[in-house]
Amino acid sequence: MRYKGLAKPSFSPPDWLLGPAWTLLYLLIAVAAFLVWSQGFAAPGVKLALAVFLVRLALNALWSILFFGLRSPPAGLVDITVLWLAILATIVRFFRISVPAGVLLLPYIAWVTFAAVLNAAILSLNR
Repeated sequence: MRYKGLAKPSFSPPDWLLGPAWTLLYLLIAVAAFLVWSQGFAAPGVKLALAVFLVRLALNALWSILFFGLRSPPAGLVDITVLWLAILATIVRFFRISVPAGVLLLPYIAWVTFAAVLNAAILSLNR
């Protein structure tokens, strides 16, 4: 079933909000990654932090493929749960290198928390 045809909870954001929200989030994410990268690969923890960041990036892209492309809210929910953990790991790693970089990721984990609740609600409403 297409996303527009799914039953959605009352707290589902309007479609027009998603583009601006993700644009802002990706800007914050990019600045955070730059702050960590700019410390140099030789700095303690930078390589691992950026590796975790890249895993998180792949999981973020995979959620869209699973939820929208394959039209699978159950698979999306599994992915977004792992994604949330990867974001948390990224935040912890980034904070160790640059406090501002860690802070910049807080809106992202908040949004993904909301998206996970929304994903679960859509799954529940469309059994």
